[in-house]
Amino acid sequence: MGLLSTRQHMGAAALLLAASTILSRLMGLVRDKIISWQFGAGGEADMYFAAFVVPDIINYLLAGGFLSITIIPLLTRLFHEDKSDGWRLFSCVFCWMGVTSTLLTLAGMVAAEPLARLVAPGFTPEQWLRLAFFMRLILPAQIFFVCGDCLTALRFMLRQFRVQALAPLINNGAIILAGLALPLLSGSETVQNLLPKAILTHLDGMTGYCIGVTLGAALGTFALPLVVVANQELRLSVVWHHALMGKFLLTALPLMLGQTVIMLDEQFLRVFGSMVGDGTVSLLNYARRIAQVPVGLVGQAAAVASFPFLVSLLAQDDYKRFNVTLHTALSNSLGLIIPCALCMLATAWPIIGVIFQGGRFGSAETLATVPLVCLMLTATPFWIFYMVLVRAYYAYGDTFTPAVTGTFMTLFCLPLYLWWAVPHGAKAIAVLSGISVACYVLWLTVIWLRRHGTDALHGLPWLVLRVSLASLPASGIAWWCTNHAMRTLPFSPIATAFVSLILGSAIFVTIFLPLAWHASPEILQPLLHRWRH
Repeated sequence: MGLLSTRQHMGAAALLLAASTILSRLMGLVRDKIISWQFGAGGEADMYFAAFVVPDIINYLLAGGFLSITIIPLLTRLFHEDKSDGWRLFSCVFCWMGVTSTLLTLAGMVAAEPLARLVAPGFTPEQWLRLAFFMRLILPAQIFFVCGDCLTALRFMLRQFRVQALAPLINNGAIILAGLALPLLSGSETVQNLLPKAILTHLDGMTGYCIGVTLGAALGTFALPLVVVANQELRLSVVWHHALMGKFLLTALPLMLGQTVIMLDEQFLRVFGSMVGDGTVSLLNYARRIAQVPVGLVGQAAAVASFPFLVSLLAQDDYKRFNVTLHTALSNSLGLIIPCALCMLATAWPIIGVIFQGGRFGSAETLATVPLVCLMLTATPFWIFYMVLVRAYYAYGDTFTPAVTGTFMTLFCLPLYLWWAVPHGAKAIAVLSGISVACYVLWLTVIWLRRHGTDALHGLPWLVLRVSLASLPASGIAWWCTNHAMRTLPFSPIATAFVSLILGSAIFVTIFLPLAWHASPEILQPLLHRWRH
């Protein structure tokens, strides 16, 4: 436990979270590979992905995932002034979040069937019943996620990131194990003799994966951090009132009530995808999984690791170092994500072939997924920029601006999804997803420039241009070679995809590195520094 409770500096924290994210994404891809192999695109897989809409919205309503952003500034100041009072505030937030998440979860489970009709209007009545069953299995996970987010905020305030690095690995591991183990257990004679046939019929398909979601949340997101914090100095008690609770709610309410296009992007793919046709929900989700890999690898680690340091610098009124830290996080993230996204775009066909093709996911599904991945990858620089910039807003205690602008953008996009994207199919939904995110991020950037000046963003457009000019030729040549190899290599589909992926990636790197060294050497300096040391 001592290793898990060690404090880390910003650079070490970012590297630790990046390594964890890489492993988590790999496990997530393994999970999706198993799902695509077993169920392909459509039917059971569509219902599984759609089952997350209501649980995720409950999580958003309780500022899940952003809870640490709202409470870290308050706890940081309070722990410096009066540590015992800081523990009382933490206990008060924890108690209210636990009770609220439990009540919302129970309400969701009771109303699962009408909610299923609402979130997947394109499904059949039989699919709605199955979807409601899946939702009831996944909904309890939100209690563990929300309460675990409280513990995450505490650990981040203490600059302890190792437990957070382990959590997604446990979550994905539990989903995979439960998904594979339940059909084996339900197929054994002992279990068949013990359980009624009515129950056994519900244990097939993706039921195990749904159970694994809740099991992973209980173990990885809640139990592990609770044990680690409890072995230090956790002073958790039943507290229902604190003087700063009102300030906490004022900060958190915009995140709870403001449903931005960023938060709802994945839900829009599921809801409106269900209206396009069978398999669209699955294809959009598979494509989004791939497109979000560089976002998770680059942006999530930089954003999460930088936030406690940004808060600390503002608490010291050190605005110069704040701007330098924010500029460094933004420039490093953009310098990495642009070539990464363009390399993935050039090799999208073999990537889908290696990761998903096989079993019930055939070549037709692969070819249908490739353009969706390419369209979504074009928006990844905006995702990265948002993840870092929005935490700068939150460091200032401003949750209102991102929430309100995001809500307006959501309301503007809803009729476009319904009346334009759905009639034009999955590609139109992917296009609108990227455009809405880009417009939202540009809006936030303009507001930041007007309020805080250009110090933190100085030189970023020029950096983006230089990195793009170094990446585009490499991407174009790699794309042509990759697609030619996919059509002509005389190997099996998986071997052809694997060889094409290696070939395309090698060509991209060979062309990109010398161009980047001449056009924008600063993006390579951090990598060279890490390599040398």
